[in-house]
Amino acid sequence: MPPNRRLPLVLATGALAAALVAGCGSAVDGSATGATTGTAQQRPAGDFEPGAGVVPAGLEKFYTQVPQWGSCEEFETDGPLASRLECARVTVPVDYDNPTGDTAEIAISRNPATGDKIGSMLVNPGGPGASGLSLATTGEDTDLAARFDVIGFDPRGIGASTPQIRCLTDAESDAVRAEPDVDMSPAGIAKTEARNTDYASKCAQRSGAGFLAHVGTREVVRDMDVIRSVLGDEKLTYVGFSYGTRLGSTYAETFPANVRALVLDGAIDPAQDPVQETVLQAGGFQEAFDAFVADCVTKSQCPLGADPGQAVARLRALLDPLVDHPAATTDPRGLSYKDATTGVQQALYSPNLWGALRSGLSALADGRGDSLLLLADQYEGRADDGKYSNINDAFNAIRCVDDPPVTDRAEAGAGDSAYRKAAPFLDDGRGTGNAPLDACAFWPVPHTGNPHTIEAAGLPQVVVVSTTEDPATPYQAGVDLAKQLGASLITYRGTQHTVALSGVACVDDPVVEYLINLTAPRPDLTC
Repeated sequence: MPPNRRLPLVLATGALAAALVAGCGSAVDGSATGATTGTAQQRPAGDFEPGAGVVPAGLEKFYTQVPQWGSCEEFETDGPLASRLECARVTVPVDYDNPTGDTAEIAISRNPATGDKIGSMLVNPGGPGASGLSLATTGEDTDLAARFDVIGFDPRGIGASTPQIRCLTDAESDAVRAEPDVDMSPAGIAKTEARNTDYASKCAQRSGAGFLAHVGTREVVRDMDVIRSVLGDEKLTYVGFSYGTRLGSTYAETFPANVRALVLDGAIDPAQDPVQETVLQAGGFQEAFDAFVADCVTKSQCPLGADPGQAVARLRALLDPLVDHPAATTDPRGLSYKDATTGVQQALYSPNLWGALRSGLSALADGRGDSLLLLADQYEGRADDGKYSNINDAFNAIRCVDDPPVTDRAEAGAGDSAYRKAAPFLDDGRGTGNAPLDACAFWPVPHTGNPHTIEAAGLPQVVVVSTTEDPATPYQAGVDLAKQLGASLITYRGTQHTVALSGVACVDDPVVEYLINLTAPRPDLTC
């Protein structure tokens, strides 16, 4: 049962219709917990802007920084950033309980307001592990551009923020993707667990266990409050997509008095345990696959045939042989079974990629794997030059500290069986009722979060957006999160992962009105 990735629509749709620009990153070695030097400057005593709110005791030097804005050229770890953006770094303590210890730098980007500015609007794309600097262009074609400095950021350990979370070299990442990991015999499970143990060990060696212990959501929302302060905002205005909704709901719980407005789209229910969440996500992807099939059979030469009832069997006939014989590609790697499966799932994040999926499956039927490999590379953060962003390593590091690990093999096996049942199109037929423990079971530092219902007394009105057939964050999670937060719920009828501020007027209009004027959408808004 693979861990669930919560990628934002902005990454899922990308520019796959033409060329794909993926992020690049540099490897790190040894411990990455040493102190770093920030580019932000200290505000003189007595010169702290009153709009920045209350400064927690002991954290004055962090909350009173002045960001030094400049070119974003050196911040481009995940592809080029718009030339109109400005970038800076904000220094934060690695451990907020030890503010005199090691520090980290958070990379932030800014698209300055063009009119009568309300303040700043922070945006996060999700992941966890996704770079957010490019999201400073969010809402450019709406009234938000005039009223807010739109702020993107790379959460600690991610992208241009330092130190970086790094576990595998580029070559090691390629090797992991080449392994099919389908053997559920005792020997196969032991082999997979040995690789997972080695992965966890490499993360500790290359990122530093001391830093890994402090990369979770608990710390990121503290960083967000520092960013709010250094931008001079008394209260936070925030838009979070996918895993970014977990950041938003955790911030609301931690700093309810510091919230001005929150829009949370593609919600994660913080009360769900990770296994339940992953199985529900599998069902969401099955619904997305079924929707793809319904569309595909209306096209000439659908690679899955003309009968929707046979689509799963035809897909398996294309994918299963790759376990032993990868498909040919121009790239010398070939298309592995794991990459083919990843490529299919990547294309199910949005109908915008269904054409690419049809083409990829048609090519695979002819023995070529180039198109699906391109989709998989997009998902995995691999650039054309073979360098990887750190999205996968960050994803694993964050989820392993955010949630309790599954250490009971019976629970792992039951979860694998439930996953296969929920998503038949992903079932290779090799299930045994047993499954390996994933890397989090062998993680070198303890988890710092647990599933729970959000409590945020005094929270102002917030907005949750949920899509009826969202494959990655199923609709009901948004309904449940809205209830916990007492939020207004906008329901969008569609098959894609997240929708707000993407040009859908019936969602964008009430979201923009809320962010600017704090006017709640009408009850039970559905479109």
